[in-house]
Amino acid sequence: MANGPIERKVSAASAAAYLASTGLLGILAAVQDNARLLEWMPDSLSPFVLAIVPTLTTFAAGWKAKHTPRDARAEG
Repeated sequence: MANGPIERKVSAASAAAYLASTGLLGILAAVQDNARLLEWMPDSLSPFVLAIVPTLTTFAAGWKAKHTPRDARAEG
């Protein structure tokens, strides 16, 4: 495993996943007494649907972030 700097894409995607997950959990905590937020979907499906939010945010952050150029000497 290389001991180089962390890629911008990895940092951006990690930060996006953390923020999206925290935001989603915050929203769910704020409305936990009001189950109507999730009542439209079956209970067995809701964890998978809720997992899509951080996943899509992470994908978008990784897609948008620029690639970190590598030094050719460091790879050899």
